[in-house]
Amino acid sequence: MSTVATSLLAQPREVERLVAGQPTSDGAGVKLNRVLTNNLQRRLDPFLMLDAFGSENPDDYVAGFPDHPHRGFETITYMLQGRIRHRDSAGNEGLVSDGGVQWMTAGRGVIHSELPEQREGRMSGFQLWLNLPAKDKLRDPWYLDVQGADVPQYEREGVTVRVIAGDSHGVQGAVQREVTEPLYLDLHLAPGARFEQPLPATHNAFVYVYQGALKFDSGCLQREGRMAILANTPGSDGVRLQAGDEPTRAILVAGKPLGEPIAQYGPFVMNTEAELVQAVRDFQAGRLA
Repeated sequence: MSTVATSLLAQPREVERLVAGQPTSDGAGVKLNRVLTNNLQRRLDPFLMLDAFGSENPDDYVAGFPDHPHRGFETITYMLQGRIRHRDSAGNEGLVSDGGVQWMTAGRGVIHSELPEQREGRMSGFQLWLNLPAKDKLRDPWYLDVQGADVPQYEREGVTVRVIAGDSHGVQGAVQREVTEPLYLDLHLAPGARFEQPLPATHNAFVYVYQGALKFDSGCLQREGRMAILANTPGSDGVRLQAGDEPTRAILVAGKPLGEPIAQYGPFVMNTEAELVQAVRDFQAGRLA
């Protein structure tokens, strides 16, 4: 257990806007809510996409995501409930289950599948896409599977914090990245509990509530299923959150912008159109790992 001061921030960030996301389907018909869409990629650089999924109906998820390519970015799958097995063309394989994380660096490319290993029960979680800097887009693919019990976490004053990436109050997350410096926290707040997290003023950041509701100092109320984009106010030093009258769960994500061009064609994210053309040609020729 870790204890931190009740108030750390002099100028917490305000909410710039709330985003509801778009119900859609992907893979072989998996139903999800696409919260961070293409039109927000530059605003929330280095993050490219956030999908939230959750259903007790097997028809909404059982077909999963059969073989599909990736190049030029990282995928972070965080399972709240359920079991998904991933395999790829380089021979990597792993199982992600309740509370676990699968972090994949596609780099120069993989053919990847994510298929549920359950036929009933609830499946829920998130997939976040994190861009790679131009210098790393063709690096070797890399995987890390972290089981739920191994995700670092701490508790303080009615809040449990699971640290998937970055650092929170001295607790190092499962993954660190030097260039994009991602912070990825899963917050579980008791009714009325408060949480503060320092953030560099230059980092882009957002909060997504997946249970309950959060209140901000400005009076903004963020309800379940909404993403709050946090304003990049000069001099701001972090974010302060408070749960409403019921238990609340949310993810807090932040990162250092790359400030590089983004060229995307489906599962390929590069810096130029020419690089996208090459990615498609490599895929068609079977040159992905």
